[in-house]
Amino acid sequence: MQQKRPQWDIFCAVVDNFGDIGICWRLSKQLAAEHGIVVRLWVDDLVSFQRLCPEIDPALAVQYHDGVDIWHWHSVIDWPTITVASVVIEALACTIPEAYQQQMAACTSKPLWLNLEYLSAESWVDGCHGMASPHPQLPLTKYFFFPGFTANTGGLLREQPLLAQLADFAADQTKQQQFWQQLGLPNAQDFGQRISLFAYSHTHLASLLHCWQHAEQTTLCVIPIGTLAEQVQALLPELTVKQSQRFGALTIKILPFLPQPDYDLLLSACDVNFVRGEDSIIRAQWAAKPFVWQIYRQTEDAHLLKLQAFLQRYTADWPPSLAQVVVDFHLAWNSEQPLAKSWQQFSHEFTLLAEKNLLWRNKLESHGDLASNLVRFVEKKIIM
Repeated sequence: MQQKRPQWDIFCAVVDNFGDIGICWRLSKQLAAEHGIVVRLWVDDLVSFQRLCPEIDPALAVQYHDGVDIWHWHSVIDWPTITVASVVIEALACTIPEAYQQQMAACTSKPLWLNLEYLSAESWVDGCHGMASPHPQLPLTKYFFFPGFTANTGGLLREQPLLAQLADFAADQTKQQQFWQQLGLPNAQDFGQRISLFAYSHTHLASLLHCWQHAEQTTLCVIPIGTLAEQVQALLPELTVKQSQRFGALTIKILPFLPQPDYDLLLSACDVNFVRGEDSIIRAQWAAKPFVWQIYRQTEDAHLLKLQAFLQRYTADWPPSLAQVVVDFHLAWNSEQPLAKSWQQFSHEFTLLAEKNLLWRNKLESHGDLASNLVRFVEKKIIM
């Protein structure tokens, strides 16, 4: 008799446009494709989802793509008619609807409830990963599952073929040329450096653009359409979304928002990657190119403590002088400081940073991938 495939529900509330749904969509596809799990992804914002996956129809309450059942969270009128999955994931600080929690509590065999937390490099994460938290009213227990940068966490999202695909792309000039051609940049490989700039706004962005405009080498900067692109257009009114524009040694192209697989290739094709939030920083680390992380802003500069915790882990075995250069530019980029001086120091270290990033990627790879670690955690809990 054929064994029934496990069924998981993943709940995702889109808070920061793309980071939350980016993580949940990648995870859902990987669980279905690599682990044979029937995944039902609950999403509250299908419009943002469509930016990452153009096949999504925001008007549909239920649809199926890439092996995943996708349900619009707010289209459900009668939650008691929804069958509870055997594993329920509350992703990235969202709250499962109260009616669904009641359904979980009413099950004879209670589902395994996991709280998939935000990514953090803070030291306390290792001790909290996998901890149980009984519900204060309902007969349910929730387990905390932390992505992270150590073997004592759940690791980072990474599809099994990803690194081989990136290596193949990096070694094939023809594939890279075809990729740039598709983006309307057939001469991209002629530039001295290529920079992807995905970020929030920055008070001193003009000083960074000035550095690139007056540098000795030519720079191609590609910017996804959005708030930062609008800021750049305000600084450089000649720039349009239709074609690239040259400003001294700097050429800028505003790109349409890319589907996730294409964004992964963009990170691999560029020499430097500015990334923001959670999903893109993970992909930048797998690309192993020099990167700059703009962490999600929080009140009272709490995000800077999280950034410093990451930088401390990331640069732990580096020469102090190199680590300081990376820390200085990250802090300037994340705390609205002038950028010119710290950028000059940072940009001089790209060759060494690329070498260090390969070693860092190897270390992260040794911790396994988030989806596989999740499956193992679930299997152990169910057996117990």
